[in-house]
Amino acid sequence: MVFAHDTEQSLVAAVTLVNTAGPPDTLETVADLDAYYERFEFTGRHERTRAELEEVRALRLPLRRLLTADRDTAAELVNAMLAEARALPRLVRHDRFDWHLHAVSADAPLVSRITVEVAMAMVDVIRADEHSRLGVCADEDCDGLVLDLSRNRSRRFCSTACGNRNAVAAYRARQAADA
Repeated sequence: MVFAHDTEQSLVAAVTLVNTAGPPDTLETVADLDAYYERFEFTGRHERTRAELEEVRALRLPLRRLLTADRDTAAELVNAMLAEARALPRLVRHDRFDWHLHAVSADAPLVSRITVEVAMAMVDVIRADEHSRLGVCADEDCDGLVLDLSRNRSRRFCSTACGNRNAVAAYRARQAADA
């Protein structure tokens, strides 16, 4: 594990959220947001409304900016996000999770909790100078984000589909060169 569990979970949730913008867009309904909420085991307030969905959808671009920013810019963005949310980090333990950080109350809007959790995770990325673990998919036709938590830092594609497409293209190029 590169980072603490809650940091990794927040980073994976952030990259997943940004990548829902597609194409195709995979965060179009309240049910899609419910599935995202459950997949990443968020706790606290979840209104299950179209307005909440639109707030979370609107968060994708600011998170993309944060996750693709250079280290100094990311630090500025994190500070602004935490200040705007009036984040106050505290240790909590709930459900199946041991002690971890929360920085806004459970009754804060979901979009605020996502923003602050990602900002707190980025604090760890910035402090550890691990920005190289975040990047854009190596598939030239894709702009999905990649979070590389592998030991050897070998992840280059945002999904298995992009990796497979590139492997097939490379295979075909080798076959054509040998012919």
